[in-house]
Amino acid sequence: AGKSTLMNILYGLYKPDEGEVFLNGKRADIDSPHAAIDAGIGMVHQHFMLIPVMTVAENIVLASEPKKGVILDIGEAERRVRELAERFKFHIDPHARVQDITVGQQQRVEILKALYRNADILILDEPTAVLTPQEAEELFEILKELVAQGMSVIFISHKLNEVLEIADRITVLRRGKVIDTIPREGATEQSLAQMMVGREVLLRVDKQPARPGETLLHVENLHVHDERGLEAVRGVSLDVRAGEIVGLAGVDGNGQTELIDALTGLRHPSEGTIVVGGRDVTTASAHRFVQEGVGHIPEDRHRRGLVLEFSLAENLVLHDYAKPPYARRGLLDLGHIFGSARKLLREFDVRGGTASTPASALSGGNQQKVVIAREVHRDPRVLIAAQPTRGLDVGAIEFVHRRLVEQRDAGKAVLLISLELEEVLSLSDRILVIYEGRIVGEYDPSVTEEELGIAMTGGGREVAA
Repeated sequence: AGKSTLMNILYGLYKPDEGEVFLNGKRADIDSPHAAIDAGIGMVHQHFMLIPVMTVAENIVLASEPKKGVILDIGEAERRVRELAERFKFHIDPHARVQDITVGQQQRVEILKALYRNADILILDEPTAVLTPQEAEELFEILKELVAQGMSVIFISHKLNEVLEIADRITVLRRGKVIDTIPREGATEQSLAQMMVGREVLLRVDKQPARPGETLLHVENLHVHDERGLEAVRGVSLDVRAGEIVGLAGVDGNGQTELIDALTGLRHPSEGTIVVGGRDVTTASAHRFVQEGVGHIPEDRHRRGLVLEFSLAENLVLHDYAKPPYARRGLLDLGHIFGSARKLLREFDVRGGTASTPASALSGGNQQKVVIAREVHRDPRVLIAAQPTRGLDVGAIEFVHRRLVEQRDAGKAVLLISLELEEVLSLSDRILVIYEGRIVGEYDPSVTEEELGIAMTGGGREVAA
C-alpha cells in the first residue's frame, strides 16, 4: 500500500521525488536517519535494530555515549538509562544483555533509544508482530502514557482491531494513495477493510468443520540445530492428518524456522523421524520432499519462494521445469510453460504483470499469490504454510485464507506456522504451541488469545484440552 515507503521517507532512508515534509509548521529536509533524529523523529522498526551481545544501556546510548575523556562512561550511561526507564515506568535492567531479555523488553529498549534522543514523534512499524497478547497490551499502555506526556505516535499496522484500540485518527492508504483520514469514533474493522481494498472483505474465515482422515505427516522426537550449532528444536512430535489444518503458535525465534527447514528438506535433523504419506524422508533432500508431495509456502518469499529476476512463468515451474509437459527431449517447451502460467495467473488473480513480467515487479501480495499458485497447482499431499500472510493487506489475506481452507477441504494435510494469533485461531482445527523448541501444549481453536499467550511464554501445560 506504500506505508513502508512513506515510513522510510519520514525517517530519511528514502528521498521523495516530489512533495515536502513539515514539522511544527516548518519545512524539514530529512535526508538521512541522523537528520530525522535531529528533527525529533524516533523509529521502532518491525525487525529490531539492536546488537544482541551488548547490554540494554549500551544499545540505548550507542552513537550518543557519555564519555570520560575518550572512554565510554558506562556508569553514567546506566544511570541515564535507569532514570529514563523510571520516568516512563519501563521495568527493564540496564545491565542485561539484549540477547537475554524477552521480545517485549527488546521493543521497550527500542522505544527508550528514541526517548533518549529526545524524540517528539515516534513511528512504530507493525509493532505487535512478534508480541504475545499480554505484551501487546503492555505496549498499548506505554504508548497511551507517552501520548499523555505530549508525544506524537504514528502506529503502522494491518491489524485493524489494534488500530481501532490505539488510534485517535486513522489514515488509510491504498496503492500509495491516501484514501481518507477519519476519527476512530464510528470506524469499524469492516469499514476500514473496505477502504483499504476498495470492496467488501470477509474478515472471518468461512469454513465447515474438519473431517480428518489418515495421518499424512508424522514427526517424532525431532531435534534440529541452528546455524550456530545450538539445538533449536528439542524433541518435537506432531501429526497432521488429511483434511485438517494444524496451527503452530509461538513467539518468533522459538525454533519455528529450524522446524520448517527440517520438514521441507532444507536442514537435516540430528535426531528423530519425519514420515510423509507413510515414507521416511528424515534425511531426504529438499527435491525429494517435493517429489513425495510436500508443498512449501516459505516465511520469506524473496529468499526462499521466488527468483526475483526470473519471469512469473519461470517461477511457476521451478519445481517441474524438467518434466513433461514443460520439457520435451531435454528442451524447455516455452509455449506450454507460458500458456500454463497465463491460466494460473488468472485463476489466482495475480495482478500487476503478465507471464513474462519479472517477479520483482509485483507487489508483496501478488508475489505471495504466485508462490501459492505454484505450490497448490502441484497438488501436494502435505502443505507447509509458514507466515503465509506476512506483510499482506486484508484483501490478499482473505484470498490466502480461502485457498488454505480449500486445500484442507480437498483432503490435504496443512501445517500452518504463524505469528498472527488471530490467523491461527480462525484457520486451525487444532493448535500446537511451541516454546524454546518444544511443543508445550495442544489446544482446541476455542482457546482464548490470553491462554495461548501464556503458553507461548512458557506457562503452558504439556497437553491442554
